[in-house]
Amino acid sequence: MTVNLKNPKNGSPKLGIWIFGVIIGSILMVGAGVGMQISDRRPFCASCHIMNEAAVTHKISAHAELACNECHAPHNLAEKLPFKAVAGTKDVFFNTFGKIEMPLEAGESTRLVVNANCKTCHHMTNTTVASMDAKGLCTDCHRNVQHMRMKPVSTRSVGDV
Repeated sequence: MTVNLKNPKNGSPKLGIWIFGVIIGSILMVGAGVGMQISDRRPFCASCHIMNEAAVTHKISAHAELACNECHAPHNLAEKLPFKAVAGTKDVFFNTFGKIEMPLEAGESTRLVVNANCKTCHHMTNTTVASMDAKGLCTDCHRNVQHMRMKPVSTRSVGDV
């Protein structure tokens, strides 16, 4: 009994489909990664006219080297994807059809994410400042740290930095 190993009909179409799937999947993954990085940055966020003041004030801040979503989105990819999908859809809808209140106010979920990201990056401050639990969120005391730098010093409260 002999086995014909050279028969092209034995598995080759399945192998071709599998290779094609891997190539398409790789292209989609790279595209999604590039899209995520582009949509995390200030130029993308600033492309909407209502975000212009936030983008300008962020650009001259101490955190100017950070992408917007390093503060405004979860760092964990499994949490970041649905968070960005919901926030992005909401932003597009209200920018297109809704009444926009100025200045923009972060929603509760964004405020909690920002607070967690503050604590992650500034972990040494959390260990050296005795009154870290004086208020619920970092931004309760340090409001407008990034987006109101253009506000005249004479009109800022102590916590506005």
